Amino acid sequence: MAGAFLVKYAEIGVKGKNRHVFEEALRLDILKKLENVEGDFSAERINGRIFVSAASDFDKEDAIAALSHVFGIVGISPVTEVTDHSPEGIIAASVDYFRETYGDDMNFTFKVDTRRADKRYPVKSMEMDAKIGEALLQNFNSLKVDVHNPMEVLHLELRDQVFIYSKTLPGAGGLPLGTNGRAMLLLSGGFDSPVAGYMVARRGVYLDAVYFDAPPYTSDRAKQKVIDLGKILSSYTGPIRLHIINFTDIQMAIYKNCRHDQLTIIMRRYMMRIAEKLAQDTPDCLALITGESLGQVASQTMKSIFVTDEAANMPVFRPLIGFDKQTIINMAGEIGTAEVSALPYEDCCTIFVAKHPVTKPNLNIIKASEMNLQAVSDELVAAALESDKVILVKAGEFKVCGSENAE
Repeated sequence: MAGAFLVKYAEIGVKGKNRHVFEEALRLDILKKLENVEGDFSAERINGRIFVSAASDFDKEDAIAALSHVFGIVGISPVTEVTDHSPEGIIAASVDYFRETYGDDMNFTFKVDTRRADKRYPVKSMEMDAKIGEALLQNFNSLKVDVHNPMEVLHLELRDQVFIYSKTLPGAGGLPLGTNGRAMLLLSGGFDSPVAGYMVARRGVYLDAVYFDAPPYTSDRAKQKVIDLGKILSSYTGPIRLHIINFTDIQMAIYKNCRHDQLTIIMRRYMMRIAEKLAQDTPDCLALITGESLGQVASQTMKSIFVTDEAANMPVFRPLIGFDKQTIINMAGEIGTAEVSALPYEDCCTIFVAKHPVTKPNLNIIKASEMNLQAVSDELVAAALESDKVILVKAGEFKVCGSENAE
């Protein structure tokens, strides 16, 4: 007997004539993620599943960790492939599987669940369930059958290949990367934007990202924090091109020439303009992503978002718009970004944050205030874009990456 993993998907199964495109994208992404795991892996599409096999020894836990970071997978089942497809061979393999998997600890209830994907197989599913169940009861006296609420289920899949398994681990879900294009994430060091990026990437979108740096008012540790968050995200999304933009001169100009209660809104509008320009210069990048949640802070009220959006023409995805802060923090914990986001390195200096920011900005008034920058606006934006430093952020392993230097 041999085997590795049977990978299950959900949404892909209802994609009709385009299903093979999604399946192939998933298969290729699986192989990319497994490149970081020692071993010689292959992945094969087999009628509603993808079978991942290994031609050499490999670390099972590392492989499962890699597969759990692949969007499109809903279940990961470590399987045994049965080489003898006769009913007698399958029954014998099932007994061996139970002995190897559970050892002497078999004081539990079970049932057998056969899926006969290959209808040519001469033994029907219910008959195979009964044959295997009978053999297990004969070999292991402490077992008991419970077809309604079993403690363990032995799954058998009859195809051109035959698989046995009893555990299915959860996957990340969603759609395979690249099946829905590319978008530009406005990435900061907080909890929100990394979660927003994750959620959009989970829908099949490749990510690029932009971080607005403000030296000397923000520290290198704040920038490194954002790089570290990018590393964690990239364990799901693949390498991320992170644009680091020097935003200090724009912030100072706004601070000197505009009303202080409008600082945040006008800065956000300039960020959107610059992010849109970067996206326009990136092939296939068709949208922006932000981590805004409606009403969470002054710049995220309905009117503030309306005024911010007017500065850009591209669609702006805000997947967290209806979430409260605790829900976002919980999600950050689930995807592995919470610990880094909680580090006390602010990426927005308090000198540029108004004590009493406007919560219901008027677009015409904001645009009138921006006229105070008209003489230098184009020059400031051009200089910011000229300062662009691009770092290819990627995860070396499927864990929180700490504070290593970006590659």
